[in-house]
Amino acid sequence: MPIARALLYAASLGAIALVARSLLVAPVPLAVAGAAIVGYVALLLCGVFFLGLGMFVDVVKRGPPGARGVALTFDDGPSPEHTPRVLDLLDEAGVKATFFVIGRKAEAHPELVREIAARGHAIGLHSHAHDRLFSLRSSRYVARDLARGADVLERLTGARPALFRPPIGHTTPRIARVVEALDLDVIGWSARGFDGLPGAQPEAVAARVIPGLRDGAIVLLHDAAERDDHTPAGVLALPRILAAMSERNLAGVRVDAWLDEGARDHVAA
Repeated sequence: MPIARALLYAASLGAIALVARSLLVAPVPLAVAGAAIVGYVALLLCGVFFLGLGMFVDVVKRGPPGARGVALTFDDGPSPEHTPRVLDLLDEAGVKATFFVIGRKAEAHPELVREIAARGHAIGLHSHAHDRLFSLRSSRYVARDLARGADVLERLTGARPALFRPPIGHTTPRIARVVEALDLDVIGWSARGFDGLPGAQPEAVAARVIPGLRDGAIVLLHDAAERDDHTPAGVLALPRILAAMSERNLAGVRVDAWLDEGARDHVAA
C-alpha cells in the first residue's frame, strides 16, 4: 500500500477518534480541532494534486523491477501541427512511445490517431474534454466523460484503451471509483519537463528530463498544447532527449509492454 494512502487511513481513524471523544468524553480544545481539520484537508489536497503519491488510486509511475528502456509519454494531442513531427522523430530514433490523447481532439483528427497506432505506438486516454476542473466533478460526470473518450478511441483504433492519465494529473476518490469500474491503468511519471506551459523553453525541458533518463523511467512530455495555442517546448526538446537516450543505450518502449510484464502490481509507494 502506498505510504500516502496509509497516512490517509490513519488520519481518518484519528478524526473519527477525535469526534468520538468529543461526543463521549468532552469536546476537544478548539485549537486542537482546528489544527486537525487543517491538517486533514491539507493531506487530502496533497492526494488530489500529486498523482505520484497514489493516495486515492494505484499509479504506475515507473517500470517494474528489472525493466529496461525508457517510456516516453505524450499528453494533450493529437495535433495536426506537432504530432506528425513527434512521430517522425520517434521513427528516426527507432523509439516507441505512448500517447495520451484527448477524446475531442481525436474526434477532430481521426487520421492522426490511426497514424499513431499504425506506427506502433500505444494510445491511452487523457479524458474526453480535458476539463481543468475534472477533479471537482461528480462521479456521473467523470464516468460519462471517460466512457465517451474510450468509445471514441475504440471506434478509431478498434481497441478499447486500457491506459489513463488524469487531466492535469489530479485524482479524487470519485475518479478512482470510475477508473476501477472501467478497468483503466492509471499512468504517472518519474520525470517530466513541464513543457506544457506556454513560457517553457526547450533547453530547460531537456535539462529537467535528461537526468531522469534511466531504465524503467516514465517521462511526461506533450505533443500538443492543451488549447493548441502554442508549440509545446517538449517537441523542440525531443531531439536532445532522444540523443541522450541513444548515448545511454536506452531503448524507447511502450508503457503497456511493462504492464504485460507485471507492472500492474508496481504502484506508487
